[in-house]
Amino acid sequence: GVKQFGEDETVDKLIRKYGYIGTEKIMKLMNESHELQQNLSAVAHLIHGSSEGRFKITYCCKDSKLTREEVEAVGFEYANFEDMWRRYKPETLQEGWNKDEDGNDLYYISNPALGLWASKDRFNLDSNKRDKQENIGSVTQFQTQNASDKSGGVGGWMTKFSD
Repeated sequence: GVKQFGEDETVDKLIRKYGYIGTEKIMKLMNESHELQQNLSAVAHLIHGSSEGRFKITYCCKDSKLTREEVEAVGFEYANFEDMWRRYKPETLQEGWNKDEDGNDLYYISNPALGLWASKDRFNLDSNKRDKQENIGSVTQFQTQNASDKSGGVGGWMTKFSD
């Protein structure tokens, strides 16, 4: 079962300290925190693991070593694995929209990591290239992004960094 949030003890410690609070807040904290500046993999994990406030994330891992209190302390919700398995019956769900046993709509993503990074603006078929410049604290600025797989950015971006 799941025993920690990060891929190692250091990342786990930082996730427990800062929580999944969204990109904007994490980037601000990174510019203020030496420990985050020295652990950019933790920063990336905190950003990639955040829903950016668009939906809730519920941990319900079988045989988890994490307690309800630990899960909720990082900004996620907690639910009992067996209860959720019986309620949602994942073996019967299809990718996309489904209805639960009470007739409520739910959106099923078999690989949740893919769903966390997607955002509406990246689904625009004409957006295989973006030109812009941003300054987020001390983060390297960029000028041109090209979708790595012509997906409009859903599959990732290749970035040409400015000088």
